[in-house]
Amino acid sequence: MPVLTNIQPVSRTICRQSSVVLTNKGFTVSAVAAFVGCCISTVARSLKRMSDTGDVVDLPRSGRPATYSETFKLELIGFYCQTQPFPNSGRWTLRWAAVHLAADSKIVNATPSKSTIHRILKENNLKPHQSRYFLHITDPDFFPKMDHLIKLYLNPPQNLFFFDECPGIQILKRLVPDLRTDETMKRLEEFEYIRNGTMNVLAFFNYANGKVHAECHADHKTDTFLAIFKRHVSSCPANEQIHYVMDNLSTHRGYPFCKAVAELSGIDCPSENKLNNLEKRVKWLKSTDKRIIIHFTPYHGSWLNLVEFWFGIMNKKVLNESYGSAEELKESFEAFLEEWNTLLAHPFRWSYDGKGLHKKAVNRFTKMLKQAANKLEISTLTKQLRLMSNLFDHYFQEVPGENWEKLFTFLQSQEATIRNSIMNEEGPLKKENAENALNSLFSALEDYFWQNTRKAA
Repeated sequence: MPVLTNIQPVSRTICRQSSVVLTNKGFTVSAVAAFVGCCISTVARSLKRMSDTGDVVDLPRSGRPATYSETFKLELIGFYCQTQPFPNSGRWTLRWAAVHLAADSKIVNATPSKSTIHRILKENNLKPHQSRYFLHITDPDFFPKMDHLIKLYLNPPQNLFFFDECPGIQILKRLVPDLRTDETMKRLEEFEYIRNGTMNVLAFFNYANGKVHAECHADHKTDTFLAIFKRHVSSCPANEQIHYVMDNLSTHRGYPFCKAVAELSGIDCPSENKLNNLEKRVKWLKSTDKRIIIHFTPYHGSWLNLVEFWFGIMNKKVLNESYGSAEELKESFEAFLEEWNTLLAHPFRWSYDGKGLHKKAVNRFTKMLKQAANKLEISTLTKQLRLMSNLFDHYFQEVPGENWEKLFTFLQSQEATIRNSIMNEEGPLKKENAENALNSLFSALEDYFWQNTRKAA
């Protein structure tokens, strides 16, 4: 017997035709019903009608005429999904939109009910009430940095650690202790609380075995960071090279950290004059000719740091409880850390290869140009333009040509808006950087499409 895979429900006529064809092929009535997404009785009736009349097509029906035209539906969707109740703010609800349209029927030339609005949105699978956060790519050099880290994870060195701080953890004391329901033992939490300060967790995650070296501190200033960093290095095998992945916090790229790395590596640190800017310090920290090598994540690339996953686990296990003091939180955290390293520790294996993210970055910027080109902050716009130029120069094949074409089309259509935003920028350096980034991207895209047009001709 052939195997059928379930698909989405189809129209009534196609359902009946498929029922007859598949039954004639030897499939059972129940298998056919599951495949085409209808009831067993529908399949049986289709077979009977085919036997009696020789056809399964429905006869013409008069039916009730549609209340709302397709034009109205499009206008309603445009109103609900593309307008806001107040200037640049607010979000419609079904009830609110129905009341608003009832008060001003000229907007869509009708007064649809709440259920009508819901039905039209549902028919088109539209859910404008839903939202979710996303971490936007802002680093122009994001993809080379990401490629470097992915290669590191797929071929990890012997000593690879992920470091980060979890700062500003609020120590909250609930006014009433948690209670349990008698029936289901569900926990009841008091919503009001007293703040008892904040705490910072600094943690090193071992890629090899998943164990964590972490400490609680009242701050995460340079001295605190350097002290815990030195303690961690001292716990590693002597004279073996150590790799650390961390973010771009200023304490991770300052000269005091360079001095500490040099000291722990047993080498002389270059003078402060030789490491007098951020670029030079980062290059030296990343250099591989010393014991300790630092690998920096891209800006807005915290998801590339595996210790962030462990912080998520810690948050659920520890931070959701009620604590009356920093000492109580620290005691609970240290107990969890001991439990993790003793029983729960396991390595997090990296499998994502970055495929598809290049296309997504281009599409997201295209959408920004289409929907809100006039609202882009100049620094963000400049970074996006540089990111697009870098993608075009070094990762062109990772993005389909049609996506580059859409970007170019919307960039052309919004050129006046973008240049006007740049002209209104008060900072001369920001203005110059934005204009250079825009001209560079325009030049690259124009040359490419001009050459393609010429070849086609």
